[in-house]
Amino acid sequence: MTLLELIIACAILMILSSAALPIAKYSIIRQREAELRRDLREVRDAIDRYKDAADRNQIRVEIGSEGYPPDLETLVKGVQLGASSDRKIRFLRKIPVDPMTGQAEWGLRAVQDDADSTSWGGKNVFDVYSKSIGTALDATKYSDW
Repeated sequence: MTLLELIIACAILMILSSAALPIAKYSIIRQREAELRRDLREVRDAIDRYKDAADRNQIRVEIGSEGYPPDLETLVKGVQLGASSDRKIRFLRKIPVDPMTGQAEWGLRAVQDDADSTSWGGKNVFDVYSKSIGTALDATKYSDW
């Protein structure tokens, strides 16, 4: 009788554990998607703060850049605050890692680029997107976020 009870208990545990694996898989994907949304929001917020500072003439910008940063490294390294000040203002601590690709490389768009463009004009950074070719749980592409 004891051997039969042990076999039944093991079978029940195997069924329950096999049901838990897909749940764990989707929770990991959801966590990575939430991290991607947070990282995109962080970088886009830093671009907006740079643009606001440029519009208020707190920082010097290149002519023709329309007040947007020339690249993402500028947001990390910082720019000189004011014309004669030695202070620098930084907008990001570091460029976040794209959780879908595992690299700190993002697709960039300039003001002159189309909204769905995948090539960067090279003059300024107006928007960022993920370089991942994967599809999210809600059936949208990560690169469209």
